[in-house]
Formats: sequence, structure tokens, C-alpha cells
Amino acid sequence: MFLPSSISAFNAGGDGGQVSGKQQVEEYIVHHLKDSHDFNLFSYTDDSGERKHFGVALPVILWSSEGLVTFMSSEFHHDDNGQVIVEKDGLKFTKIHSKIYELEKGATAVSFDADHHATNGTKVLDFSITKSVVGILLIGLLMLFWFSRLAKQYKKKQIPTGFGRILEPLVLYVRDEIARPNIGEKHYRRFTGYLLTVFFFIWILNMAGLTPLGFNVTGQLAVTACLAIFTLIIYTISGNKDYWMHILWMPGVPIFVKPILAVIELVGAFIIKPFSLLVRLFANISAGHIVLMSLIAIMFTLKESLGVVGATSLSFVLSFFLLLIELLVAFLQAYIFTMLSALFIGMAVAEHDHEHDHDHEISSDVEDVRGDFI
Repeated sequence: MFLPSSISAFNAGGDGGQVSGKQQVEEYIVHHLKDSHDFNLFSYTDDSGERKHFGVALPVILWSSEGLVTFMSSEFHHDDNGQVIVEKDGLKFTKIHSKIYELEKGATAVSFDADHHATNGTKVLDFSITKSVVGILLIGLLMLFWFSRLAKQYKKKQIPTGFGRILEPLVLYVRDEIARPNIGEKHYRRFTGYLLTVFFFIWILNMAGLTPLGFNVTGQLAVTACLAIFTLIIYTISGNKDYWMHILWMPGVPIFVKPILAVIELVGAFIIKPFSLLVRLFANISAGHIVLMSLIAIMFTLKESLGVVGATSLSFVLSFFLLLIELLVAFLQAYIFTMLSALFIGMAVAEHDHEHDHDHEISSDVEDVRGDFI
């Protein structure tokens, strides 16, 4: 996710200069956690002192006061401080803290208030293909390719080969350790596909966030909120009569208490449960990124007291051990989100008129899961 060279590619002033001070490092960390309109791989300063950037420009798609406007993000020249004005179709746009503003008619520059907010511009509806969107599309296509090949092997009754041998044990794990125990033998097959999708989507994106590509998709609140809403929709639509009866008119309690419990249960079902899903994933991934970036920044903030070699060595050792922990966290957060989703779905489809669950034996063969792919 983070390389020392990437830290030297940003400057709070928007000129792409090197980061050297503590304040600049802190600003860069906050900047890195946000989404980006371009895909910058690395930057360096040439002999003339000019900053050179290597990456991929992404499409900027805006809905302005005059309708749809499109152009490439390269026209901002890596500026994020409102210094560069892009003119398109008679309109002027600028980018401030990763947000694009449309300037008022006749404006030639951005005016700022005391809090550095634009006073002569308004935010536009932004449908741009950002770096996070690229990450989502890339991982989605990879998953489609991998699991399509696995499904074809299952149809031919073949033992999985290649990368399928890695996927199959994980598929069986999600089915036997997450879906079946939490949803139940009767209904788990209906939801195993969704749980598999969520698990691999989060896990692979978390792993991609630990590469020099710099993806921070699961650290975006909008992404985790969408995943939580998907789970909310599924367990809300799938809820049976018993589920809604226990929420709206809980049996076995005094009548005057039932309306109070109904309000509490509704808040829990529609707010607390999805909120816990989105915040847990967002907060843990973002916190890991912040700590790792901070450790890497030691080579800049402590180089005067420890020397270049000492600060760099300390930064490398601490970052390496934290990276090992982050590999575990990447899997753990995917597991927790999937487990809680299965638990909420299982609560919605459970048949409460049964006093006890019948014991069942979990088969260790793979024929059932192979059948799910066909």
C-alpha cells in the first residue's frame, strides 16, 4: 500500500514537492486516505528541480449547472489546492481537497475564506472514475475470471487446478464455518453466493491495499456503507413472519412494553446493525493505514535526531512487523463482516417456533459447494 517514495510525492501546497516536516507528513496521510481522481504510481524530482509524475489519468465526469461535462484528470496537473482552473464548455472547474468545484461566472481564481473554503464556487455532482472505482472494477473482473474458471471445472467434475486449488478451501470455509452454522441447514444455500462475494471482495481489496498500488477502497466510508446496505436489504427482504413478529409485536411480554421494544428493535435492525458493519470495516482499515504510514514517515520526521540510516532502519523494521499484522487484519475484517452478515441473515430467516435446533453433521465432501457453482 505504501512506499517511502510515495510519501515524497506530495506537498500540501499542491505542487507535488517533497515532504519533509511533521505537518506535511500528517497532511499527506490524510490526503492519501481520501479517494483520488488520478492514479499516480510514483513521483521524482529531476535535475532541474521539476517534479515528474508517473501514473494514469482517469476520466472526470461532472454534472454541472449546464449539464454533463467530461475531461481527463490530467488537466488539473496534480493540483489539489484550487490553483489550477480547468475551462470546459464555457465553465470553470477547480479541485480542492479532492472535491471539484464549479466557479461562478466571471471568476478567474478561487476566493477562500478563513477556513480555506471556496466562497465563489459550488460543489458539482461527481460521477468520475476515481482510483477507488478502478480498484473495485479491477478486483471485480479478477473475481469474475477466477470463479468462472472454477465453475467450469466443477461442471466438468474436475478437481480444481491452478488458482482454483487456493479458492476451493476458502469457499468451503465460508460455506461450512460461516454460512451453514449461522443461517441454518434449510436456508444457507440461498445466501452462500452473496457471502462468498462479500468475503472475497473485501479480503482481496484489503490485500490490494497493502501493495504499492495504493488502493484504499475499504477505507472509504461510501464503499463500506454500500456493502452494509446490501446486507440490510437482504435480511430485510428475506425476513420471515416470525422475524417481523419478534420485532413489531414481541410475544411473551406485557402489551404496554411491546411498542417500546418495537421501536428499539426497528432502530437496531435498520440503523445499529448496518452502522456496526460499515464503521467496523472502515475504522479498522483506516486505522491500519494511518499507523503504517506514520511508521514509514519516521525516516522523514526523525532523520535529524537519528540520522538517515538510523531513521530509515527503524522505519523499515517497524513497518515490516506491522505489515505482517495487517495481512492478518485484511483476512480478519473480511471474516468479521461476512460472519456478521450471515448472523443477521440467519436471525431474519430463523424459524422461532422450534424450541431447539436439530443436530446435523457437516459433510466434508465438496460436491455440495461444487453444485452451488453450476
